[in-house]
Amino acid sequence: MATTIEKRKLTPPQIAAMFGVDVMKVHAWIKSGELKAIDAVEKRGQRPRYLVDVADLEVFERSRQVIPPSAPAPRRKRSANSTVTNYY
Repeated sequence: MATTIEKRKLTPPQIAAMFGVDVMKVHAWIKSGELKAIDAVEKRGQRPRYLVDVADLEVFERSRQVIPPSAPAPRRKRSANSTVTNYY
């Protein structure tokens, strides 16, 4: 049973290799709360050992997805009989 749980979790070095970034960048995402992780240390006060669930990584990827901007609406021409008010 432990092996199935372990396969669903990734470490920061594994995530860094997937995205091609430094491990410290993954740690920064975790510390900022942008990427959810659990701390799997055995005793409090030790160096953190983060594990990231695959589902949380998918949510993180969707939140950082680049969506191209939509095309701007065409400009409307001003009608010939419209009155223009000049303010001086």
